[in-house]
Amino acid sequence: MQALTNRAKEVSRKPMTLLEKLYLPAIAKGMLITFSHIFKKQPTVSYPEQKRPFSPVFRGLHVLNRDEEGRERCTACGLCAVACPAEAITMEAAERLPGEENLYREEKYAAKYEINMLRCIFCGLCEEACPKDAIYLSETFAPANFTRKGFIYGKDALLIPDAKTDPEGYAKARGIGEPTTAD
Repeated sequence: MQALTNRAKEVSRKPMTLLEKLYLPAIAKGMLITFSHIFKKQPTVSYPEQKRPFSPVFRGLHVLNRDEEGRERCTACGLCAVACPAEAITMEAAERLPGEENLYREEKYAAKYEINMLRCIFCGLCEEACPKDAIYLSETFAPANFTRKGFIYGKDALLIPDAKTDPEGYAKARGIGEPTTAD
């Protein structure tokens, strides 16, 4: 019979020697590898005290952006929901009422905007599809939670704080100002 690849190796079927039956050389070899790792640099990061540096193209939590005047940018066009391959985004549109010009940028706005983070694959297609730059993926990663309901983020959790009224909250939502040392 002819082999399909050149990777096939013949297996040796010779009986084991007494030294091989005792497994002492194999145990000694394993212990040598273990002891050699003791003196190497630890890859573990003590998380609360140290933060791991992320790549500049890291995609973290979603954020709904505001314009320069503090109004919501989202016009509930639905392009982000259509572009999402995991179907993690749901929204409902509403019409802006008279007197709400300082809250919403356009005549239409997202009355309900939810992202199911358990379904999200952090691909960034929602960010690319948005014509108003209303949604982007920040440099903050998703916190742990104990319930499934805690991973469904509504508009109140996604909307970035106003930079004028809450600069600390704005910086935290953008992922700015967090130490990223891994010494």
